[in-house]
Amino acid sequence: MGHREDLLVGAKRCLIDKGYARTTARDIVAASGTNLASIGYHFGSKEALLNEALISSTEEWGEELTAAMAVDTKNDATPLDRFELIWANVVQLFVTHRQLWSATFEILAQIEHVPDVRRALIEANKYARPGLAKMFQRIDESTDEKDAMVLGAFHQALLTGVMSQWLIDPDSAPTAQDLSDALRMITSGSIGNAPLDDPADQPEAAPAS
Repeated sequence: MGHREDLLVGAKRCLIDKGYARTTARDIVAASGTNLASIGYHFGSKEALLNEALISSTEEWGEELTAAMAVDTKNDATPLDRFELIWANVVQLFVTHRQLWSATFEILAQIEHVPDVRRALIEANKYARPGLAKMFQRIDESTDEKDAMVLGAFHQALLTGVMSQWLIDPDSAPTAQDLSDALRMITSGSIGNAPLDDPADQPEAAPAS
């Protein structure tokens, strides 16, 4: 590999080992076996290098996510069965890629100041959202484009939210079974055996004065 590729590999390693904000140019140089001048020559700045490394790492994780979601279910499997099976695989990726997602959340917190990453994420969403809808809902080309984007945005929101819980407290983060149970309760309109619109659950009206 040339210095440019070495720098990207080293920067990716630093993102995992130290995180986005704590990585210095010297850290990257040490991890890549290059020199400080190479960073400026190939990328212009440490920030530009880290941004490209993060984008590249996220793309690689996205490929692994796609593979994890490509589950083979039985013909009689329900959409909820498929949902739970996919999430079981996705949760495992949270465990193995925890440091990468920690770095991703770091940069999302300051996304207003990293326009290159923001543009890359916006562009990626054009493909990621319909892809998520296709994996979870088994939609095809006949599905309305807007519907595919809406479905994909829902699954993306769930993905990001669950991921943040796994970063904060893995011991209490939802499992695939938890998510499946929650979706079952929501879609059935009940919590446990009590309907959500049970009059007993409604606050009593204030007595007339």
